[in-house]
Amino acid sequence: MFKHTIIALAIASITACSQDANVESPLTGKELAKKYIILDGHIDVPYRLENNWSDVTKATEGGDFDYPRAVAGGLNAPFMSIYIPAALELSGGSKELADKLIDSVEDIVNRAPDKFAIATSVADVKAQFEQGLISLPMGMENGSPIEGKMENLKHFYDRGVRYITLSHSKSNHISDSSYDPLRPSKGLTDFGKDLVVEMNNMGMLIDVSHISDDAFYQVMDITNVPVIASHSSARKFTPGFERNMDDEMLKRLKENGGVIQINYGSTFISQESRAYYDQYSADEKQFAIDNAAVPDSEIMKEFKKSYRDTRPFPFATLEDVLDHIDHVVEVAGIEHVGIGSDYDGVGDSLPTGLKDVASYPNLIDGLLARGYSEQDIEKILSGNVLRVWQIAEDYASSH
Repeated sequence: MFKHTIIALAIASITACSQDANVESPLTGKELAKKYIILDGHIDVPYRLENNWSDVTKATEGGDFDYPRAVAGGLNAPFMSIYIPAALELSGGSKELADKLIDSVEDIVNRAPDKFAIATSVADVKAQFEQGLISLPMGMENGSPIEGKMENLKHFYDRGVRYITLSHSKSNHISDSSYDPLRPSKGLTDFGKDLVVEMNNMGMLIDVSHISDDAFYQVMDITNVPVIASHSSARKFTPGFERNMDDEMLKRLKENGGVIQINYGSTFISQESRAYYDQYSADEKQFAIDNAAVPDSEIMKEFKKSYRDTRPFPFATLEDVLDHIDHVVEVAGIEHVGIGSDYDGVGDSLPTGLKDVASYPNLIDGLLARGYSEQDIEKILSGNVLRVWQIAEDYASSH
């Protein structure tokens, strides 16, 4: 009954909002970026700082995110990714690393409480926006830290995590991965199926980015609330790349009431970039074999530099990202698309025009140029994800 109610409300919202779809905004991208909440579903700051610490409460030379650039771009609610490498599923240490990365997000807030605040609810995000603070909600990328224990789900909820990407680059004890040729569970594990139910009951959003297609459809069959794909794109533009979502999945996401948040990485957006990356990976692997070289060795660093110098990487563009948004809107509707840039997570593969968190106004100007109304832009920037998050909160409060 609740699932049907969600769908009915979503359809009613779509109908009500479509009336103003062609109303042009007199404001610029920069002005709209300041007017509305911008929520980005996936930014890998914590793991970046784990590897190479810098003070993001101030301007930094590296990375894609810091406070001055976030302010310049109008970014209000970047989900801090608590990224856990897939290898830790077998070696151990997932939970410990997750707690350490959460500590690092709290440390950002503690060092600059006049700039940042932890957000654990929709109400927090809205209140902190009014206060001029940048909210730092958290999402866990890879469910490995759950370690097969439901009490760990509560532990991380209590620590502020509000979504979990069920798996990452390898299948784990929860779900098969889209990147993993081995699919031991044919989708979700039995524990994973139980976890989806408990995440619903707790108010923890389910993130279907990274998981296999079979796992996605099993989640759709089980969940009683809408899901997110926190940093995925449209497979139409990257045929065969399972990490992105195909049109049938987008249609099912619409039925569920969920949201896909578009990943900016060039290899997610452009087939030309994807093909280049696949060829580079094959050539790099062969070079390492031929030279008995290990990753991150000087000879491998020189190989990468020489390769890129002689065969420049074909970056995607802002227009390519807009094409993905257009396609999701065409297939699933304006209520089901958002932003999940993957800043600090896709290396130097970001598209031209969208190189860091100062560039959200460029995206908005692009949306305006393509005829999106101010109301629809607000939905893309944050409204759609906040709607889903609120539904998850409301469902949990009733269970």
